[in-house]
Amino acid sequence: MNPLYAALGGAIGSLLRYGFSSMLNTTGFPWGTMAINIAGSACIGLCAGLGLAGGPRAFLVAGVLGGFTTFSAFSLETGLLWERDPRLAVAYVLASVGLGLTAFFLTWNAVRG
Repeated sequence: MNPLYAALGGAIGSLLRYGFSSMLNTTGFPWGTMAINIAGSACIGLCAGLGLAGGPRAFLVAGVLGGFTTFSAFSLETGLLWERDPRLAVAYVLASVGLGLTAFFLTWNAVRG
């Protein structure tokens, strides 16, 4: 059942993201995306703090928040790494952002010619 819960939650999260982005990304600056990332990070912190498991975790964490923003998962993983070893957390952040942006620019420029 958990994959079904995640799929249903993902549809809801994607619709929420689309709605917020449409309303807030109107000035040339991605305010909506930034707000979504911050709100998603707060929500996943709440879910992690409550220790959600099973169906509720699949629906809310993997589903709703996964569809709403993957930045929330990035925040959770960074926090969990920080607890274990702050150096791992810093390396994860730098590698994720640096390599993610590098991959984006390489493929973006390759496609554009």
